[in-house]
Amino acid sequence: MPLEIQIGDIIDTKKPHPCGNNRFEVLRIGMDFRIRCMKCDKQIWISRTNLEKRIRKIERQGSLLKPEDVKK
Repeated sequence: MPLEIQIGDIIDTKKPHPCGNNRFEVLRIGMDFRIRCMKCDKQIWISRTNLEKRIRKIERQGSLLKPEDVKK
């Protein structure tokens, strides 16, 4: 069952971006996601399955959620 991820969510990943940051903002959702690195502003396209495997936590409008808390 897919995670409930919304546009504007901030995602912390297990593996950092090459710039050293592991926080990303969700810009587009669907089968593929477009996320933006919060440090260097680089935009990345990633498939839903790959992104869901790499998520450590999700921050939604100031509240902190873990992946198991946002399953449908």
